[in-house]
Amino acid sequence: VVIMPDHVHWLMQPLPKSDQEYWKLASIIHSIKSYSSNQVAKVMGHAGIVWQDERYDRIMRDERELLKTWNYIRENPVKANLSEIAEQYAFFWQIDIVE
Repeated sequence: VVIMPDHVHWLMQPLPKSDQEYWKLASIIHSIKSYSSNQVAKVMGHAGIVWQDERYDRIMRDERELLKTWNYIRENPVKANLSEIAEQYAFFWQIDIVE
């Protein structure tokens, strides 16, 4: 996850809901937006619109595309002159990829 001043990037792999079904992307994003909006309201002391309605999502079809996308996300704060090193950007989080 990389939180930029005016947008957020996150790269995720949905977990199985059951043996035959995965969580739907729309449900995951709805949950993230709902929870984070409530937390912003608590911290900021007011309610308001936090997220835009639209989103840009894509399916990574192979490891090359995954790595290219991750590198783009990772380097976004550096390209925006918010940090000299991506991993030192205050709003950068990375966990190991689950296989």
